[in-house]
Amino acid sequence: MSTAAETVSAHPALSRRRELGATSARSLLLTVLGEFVLPRDETVWTQVLIDVLGSLGVESKSARQALARTAAEGLLVSDRAGRRVRWGLSEQGRRLLSDGAARIYGFGSAEHSWDGRWMVLLVSVPEARRQLRHRLRTRLAWAGLGSPAPGVWLTPDPSKQNEVADVIADLELTAVSSSFVGPFGAIGAERQVVEQAWNLTAVEAAYEEFLDTFTDAAPVDPADVLAHQIHLVHAWRRFPFLDPKLPGELLPAGWAGSRAAELFDTLHTQWDRQAQEHWHHLVTTAG
Repeated sequence: MSTAAETVSAHPALSRRRELGATSARSLLLTVLGEFVLPRDETVWTQVLIDVLGSLGVESKSARQALARTAAEGLLVSDRAGRRVRWGLSEQGRRLLSDGAARIYGFGSAEHSWDGRWMVLLVSVPEARRQLRHRLRTRLAWAGLGSPAPGVWLTPDPSKQNEVADVIADLELTAVSSSFVGPFGAIGAERQVVEQAWNLTAVEAAYEEFLDTFTDAAPVDPADVLAHQIHLVHAWRRFPFLDPKLPGELLPAGWAGSRAAELFDTLHTQWDRQAQEHWHHLVTTAG
């Protein structure tokens, strides 16, 4: 969509095309719903959502399509009043966004001390079952696991064992899987395994881009604050998937993720009141 250029023009501080250019209307809508609709027990007129998405560079047609698609997926319910339609979150939508919010806002929390133990998962999926392999890879990566070799997954957080077991059971792979928990052995080096299992260079580059995008952001009016807050949360949403959240002992010196998490927390807190107040103004005046 041609909206990236409009967004860049409206918000010079958010001028990183790779960060904002390929954003889908539905993805932005989910960010808006999670940030402003989820905390409230209320419905929102269609025009409010279209106007807010429009301020982010999303065309009206794309915004309406995003609403229809999200409703078709069972995440939204509608309530018609004459020719106007109000939207609210379904129970399924509330659960999905609540889980996402827990990951987003809990992701940058302080690191816990590491006891040096790893969990290693061995799981065998035939090459011919590509869709199943993709589902497994996606869900294990979302859980923070890395794969240093085919059929081998690991994490320095053994507490994820139950979560991983649920994934394996859900995909009906329990019979072809095994797990081990324990310290690293005398052969090889932990940092070498980390390099093989995760592309931390790419993750750090994404964090540096986030820092470049938002470090000097200075919205000046309520509508601008609202737009910046949405872009901030939307940009941060991808890091729980990208970053395995490794212990400090396994990270490069001066890890950009720590600085990015601090910036996210600072800006989100700084902008939250004004953004929420402007959203409330939009919702109440639209009624």
